[in-house]
Amino acid sequence: MFSVPLCSQGWPLNKDKTMKPTYQTTDLTLTSFLRCKGFPIESIKQTNGRTLFVFQESPELRTAILDFANDATVAVRSFCSTMRDLKAITRVLIFFFAALLSVKTISAQQKPAPQKIERDGVEVEFTIEPIKEAGKSSELMEAREAVVRFKINDKATKTPLSGVKPSVWLSQRGENETDQQACREKVQSFLQGSLRSRPDVDLNTYYLLALNEEANISVIDPLLGFGSSKLLTLVMLKSRGKDWVQKSSDEKLFVSMPLVNQIAVVDTNTWKVVANVDTGMKPSRVRLQPDEKYLWVGEQNGVTVIDTATMKVVGQVATGNGHHEIEFGSDNRFAFVTNEQDGTLSVVDIQKLAKVKDVKTGASVTSVALSTIANALYVVNEADGTIEVVDTRSQQIAARIRVKPGIRNVRFAPGGRWGFVPNVKENVVYVFDASTNRLAHTIGVENGPDQVAFTDVFAYVRSTGSTEVSMIRLSTLTGQPDIAKFPGGQTAPAEASDEASIADAIVPAPEGNSVLLANPADRVIYYYSEGMAAPMGSFQNYRRNPRAVMVVDRSLREVTSGVYSTTTKLPKSGIYDVAFLLDSPRITHCFNAEAKPNPDVPRERKVAIRIEYLNKDTQLRVAENYKLRFKVIDNTTLKAKSDLKDVRVLTLLSSGTWQKRDFARSVADGVYELDINVPQTGVYFIFVESRSQGVAFRQLPSLTLQTAAPTASNEPAKKGNN
Repeated sequence: MFSVPLCSQGWPLNKDKTMKPTYQTTDLTLTSFLRCKGFPIESIKQTNGRTLFVFQESPELRTAILDFANDATVAVRSFCSTMRDLKAITRVLIFFFAALLSVKTISAQQKPAPQKIERDGVEVEFTIEPIKEAGKSSELMEAREAVVRFKINDKATKTPLSGVKPSVWLSQRGENETDQQACREKVQSFLQGSLRSRPDVDLNTYYLLALNEEANISVIDPLLGFGSSKLLTLVMLKSRGKDWVQKSSDEKLFVSMPLVNQIAVVDTNTWKVVANVDTGMKPSRVRLQPDEKYLWVGEQNGVTVIDTATMKVVGQVATGNGHHEIEFGSDNRFAFVTNEQDGTLSVVDIQKLAKVKDVKTGASVTSVALSTIANALYVVNEADGTIEVVDTRSQQIAARIRVKPGIRNVRFAPGGRWGFVPNVKENVVYVFDASTNRLAHTIGVENGPDQVAFTDVFAYVRSTGSTEVSMIRLSTLTGQPDIAKFPGGQTAPAEASDEASIADAIVPAPEGNSVLLANPADRVIYYYSEGMAAPMGSFQNYRRNPRAVMVVDRSLREVTSGVYSTTTKLPKSGIYDVAFLLDSPRITHCFNAEAKPNPDVPRERKVAIRIEYLNKDTQLRVAENYKLRFKVIDNTTLKAKSDLKDVRVLTLLSSGTWQKRDFARSVADGVYELDINVPQTGVYFIFVESRSQGVAFRQLPSLTLQTAAPTASNEPAKKGNN
């Protein structure tokens, strides 16, 4: 609000701060007349796109308004000048407020307001924001990456609540809003793991992936299984995988397949191969540079570089001969590629995708790793038993650590200070200090130590010739190392029929202070928690040899104190309930999120029919008839569709070990019936198809039935009661 003196003559603006009656008008001619009569404009407002001029009410003002109505005269020059200035101000104000409204609207679209609740002395703030993409809408959309974030504080002190581990599920809302009671019931059903009530997105789970000896990847759900099986699905590859790496920002998994000279790209939302990208000959090691823009693939004569957004090859760089390991500087400027047969380390300019130089490092280069605290690369030479230290800035050898021949790998513990180098021939693990570039320990580990993995507390060393896994406590490395062991299976990994994979067989588990260990000889993945004498449990790989293991983590993680976040995709457009649960204090609440339709998502052709299941009781009994009833409706006419002769029903035991297909009979008014008789207890899925209508099993909604064992008191179900 402001005042504008427009004519040279006139009264000074009113300085009295008390509220006084005002006169308001949108008429520019009247406003110019009053100004030229000496009445000051108190303020100018914009309301609903109109400019409003405000004067202080007085008897003199009312007299002047009457004079205007009676065509009283004023000085022409003064009136015209005032009118011109008022029009200019009006145009500026219209533009200003329109721009301000536009900015506010865009800002609101880009960053929606947080949703907040306060319960039992705890504040919870929820946001879900799309990850920005060039040329894309800033709205939250289906099938687009979004960041889910919860900020949890103590209400009184505003202290962040760390380590509280909230549970969160997202499910599409029905027609009505979810009240507190319905929200609690929804959370309870999710906690029970009911197959009849599963969320669209579960932010509390992770999946185990096994890179198998066959041309496939096992996907295992460790928290929820169908029947006795925890195998979620198999990802089928064109050829057996050699190495793999996952992209954290958009849930892609890249798998090298040397027998077909390709990289398989797997969508870990759908567990489908979405692309097979051609590379050079025999692709092996795959690595993502720190910003994940490019995937680097070690192949026969160098590296192939793939843009992870477009899945296109953007360059191929000939670096040298032999197997290639790949590392990067932390600033994404240079890639460093080893050439095993040449005994060199190639420096590649990432922006130009061109080799800058070769650094001669030894006779047989087998591994390279970056220490962030030393800002140096550590290059392992198997044949001469040396570890060359290459400064990333000068790209020259700065130091050399001498050990014995037989070393192949180098890994750094969290923090980048302690480097671990196993020696298969000498049955030892060398530990060096990157802050001094000196050997700190030579630790005896029997039966061919070959791989090292880390948690925050321990280094884990696998031996190919033994079932035992060695644990080295990291906090003791400044003095005498503390070493413990646990059995990692019943059979030594070397007894597996296949050669060892270059991918990791030991990885940390999302729970922290625990690891997952793939034993290809046992065909099992073991789960070990620190402090235990043996693994706490295991996951069958269903007669497949797991050559490597990986975790795809979908759960919320504490990114800073009291802030829990992850990335996800909303699978369909619509409004979602975001069910939130905190254990202590017990807080349950359903926030909401809306995903707009994504124009980039291909739409499936509308199916000709839909079905409505009529059974209210979804429990059936073994060896007794259960009358399945459902109605078929034509999606075009919206009328019941009767007398179809090919309505077929698939009854499938959830474990996949039993199934039966039968044709349902048309009864009346689009209703179909089928007597189902199942041989054993368990969870069963019901699917329906009609080939004459062009509808397959997967295109219509399924029904889940749960069995109970028969008892003497059970009576056959009566017609019409199902």
